[in-house]
Amino acid sequence: MTITLYAEKHWDSPYVFTTFVALREKGLGFEEHVLDLDAGEQRSSVYASRSLTARVPAIDHDGFVLSESTAIVEYLEERFPPPEHARLLPEVMQERARARQLLGWIRSDLMPLREERSTDTMFYERAGRPLGPAARAAADKLLAVAGRLIAPGATSLFGSWCVADADLGFFLHRLILNGDEVPASIRAFAEAQWQRPSVRAYVEHPRPTKR
Repeated sequence: MTITLYAEKHWDSPYVFTTFVALREKGLGFEEHVLDLDAGEQRSSVYASRSLTARVPAIDHDGFVLSESTAIVEYLEERFPPPEHARLLPEVMQERARARQLLGWIRSDLMPLREERSTDTMFYERAGRPLGPAARAAADKLLAVAGRLIAPGATSLFGSWCVADADLGFFLHRLILNGDEVPASIRAFAEAQWQRPSVRAYVEHPRPTKR
């Protein structure tokens, strides 16, 4: 079995993060193939035809190429199921649905916050100004949702870890790393995610210097 993870060269994509963490949590060895998105390597005829959407991340599992991080998570969960491999999504159906809801929401909402607290501010240069009104409203929405989902003192949303924990923790670190206010209980949850070995492996992954 061979698995290749196609990633972007700066290793600051939240979607590459999800896929990287999923592979590590499953205990699957994989090779890394970096694409220069600024140079348009993702649009090369070979990669575009194989990945279908010409986006990263993608994985190549023994010749089967799949892009889109949530699709990859679902594939890995079914192809390498528990108990032989660690679980990525909750066992209980309603909790699994809620985790999928959270993954979808994180990818489709809160755009002003994603713009003003981009992943560049997490891994390269911190934001230089306070949140504007639209980003502040998005941050408030994020914290409100997190506050409803995270039980007091909990380090996981559904009793045991799932990939939605990592994704929420990653998003919350857009605020935490830039010094924005985050309630203590939510911060504790996010910081627990940040210390998970699979997450640390991504956070500490070598990155090129940005010009």
